[in-house]
Amino acid sequence: MKAVYPGTFDPITLGHIDIITKAQKIFGEVVVAVAKNNNKASIFTPQERMAMAQKALMEFNIKAEVVIFEGLLVNFMEQIDSKIVVRGLRAISDFEYEFQMSCVNSRLNNNIETVFLPAKDDMHFVSSRMIRSVAELDGDISQFVPKCIVEIMREFYGNP
Repeated sequence: MKAVYPGTFDPITLGHIDIITKAQKIFGEVVVAVAKNNNKASIFTPQERMAMAQKALMEFNIKAEVVIFEGLLVNFMEQIDSKIVVRGLRAISDFEYEFQMSCVNSRLNNNIETVFLPAKDDMHFVSSRMIRSVAELDGDISQFVPKCIVEIMREFYGNP
């Protein structure tokens, strides 16, 4: 069964990697869907985020397809013939937003089911936004992101 894990992945984190790994154990095939979202202020282009996700997955020897999608998630899911959305949860605040999104998606397409997977205990506080903030201030992000992402973030912010 094919599941879709959508997100902006700006950048991809170890928390994302954890959710992808869990989803593969459950569903077998996971498509990592990088959102081309004009409403979010991403620092990397969709193509850069897709390339980072591919590198991170290779670093952990995870075989998953990484694609860019634009528009409604339910339309993308129909295009690739998937009925399962995977969403990671870090905190109760995540659940409120994700639950609303799952309700909207199921109203738009009642064949779509959302599965919520909890983040590892040591990843509950990790977000791409937090990673960007720490990296911008030349902080050590190595415990939060794959090694390949550490280098990309240092280069982006001009940190040695």
